[in-house]
Amino acid sequence: MNVQQVIPKDAIPSVDDPQFVPSYDGPGDDEVIALDIEGTARAYPIRYLHYHEIVNDVVAGVPVAVTWCPLCGSAVVYDRRVDGQTLEFGVSGKLADDDLVMYDRETDSEWKQSLGECFAGELQGASLTVLPAAVTTWTAFEESNPDGRVMAPPGGESEAAGEGDDPEPIDYDREPYERYFEMDGFGLGAHRGTGGREWDAVGLDGIEPKDVVLGLERDGEAVGVTAAAVESAGGVLSLDVGDDRVVVFATDAGIHAFTTPGYSFDPVGDGRRFSADGTRWDGATGVAEDGRSLDRVPARRLFAFAWYDDHGADAFYRT
Repeated sequence: MNVQQVIPKDAIPSVDDPQFVPSYDGPGDDEVIALDIEGTARAYPIRYLHYHEIVNDVVAGVPVAVTWCPLCGSAVVYDRRVDGQTLEFGVSGKLADDDLVMYDRETDSEWKQSLGECFAGELQGASLTVLPAAVTTWTAFEESNPDGRVMAPPGGESEAAGEGDDPEPIDYDREPYERYFEMDGFGLGAHRGTGGREWDAVGLDGIEPKDVVLGLERDGEAVGVTAAAVESAGGVLSLDVGDDRVVVFATDAGIHAFTTPGYSFDPVGDGRRFSADGTRWDGATGVAEDGRSLDRVPARRLFAFAWYDDHGADAFYRT
């Protein structure tokens, strides 16, 4: 693991007292990280997370860390409790293999965001629990959660708002990573224009470094499923991960995974719905028209290179 200090600690400020409102001020196709715990549904716009990267929140009594690494396209929601202690996370200013390094304010230990594992400090060796969450569009979240709330713009200053290492006032209408997401290169060097990394992943022919992957881990088994693989299968793919049968849907509102009792799903053709067991299911929510629902699988959404860095080529789903 290559760890480097890139910007000062807390130059990108975490959100530690998030406020929530009924409606979002951005376009409907903006991506949000959607979280629902015991019926409390919240959306965290990635447009805001570009400037903060971590939100420390409490949802239905559960302390959570909503985390986002723009360079890795990595969205993961963690339970902040470790061995009975609730941690609060900040942005260390370091990168580990181009991935956000978080630190906890209780022990100053350091954590790799895409893995949720502590690699330095008092808590070294500890792991955070991944919670079921999804990257979807604001429109899809709003339609599925009429009583849901969205995080309000936190405001303030962030290093991501300027060209240098010092925090500057945030303008959420500015897209600091737009060029990076559109280019072929990946990693910090590509973002800063100093040269990106080489994609030398052996055995991953046909997979590009910034292909979107849904990373699934069950019963000690890790499987990364690319959105392209699901799309090529007609938008739905069933596979075994650990002891669970999992169905992955690629929809116009993102890629989503649920446990399933073994239904055979067929696409309806509208970009969101799939037929199985005598009814139609929403691939973005796992909810059927007859009221049944599938359980969302805890997952990481990230770029292929980040999943490869963490797990290697053997952890990718291959047909």
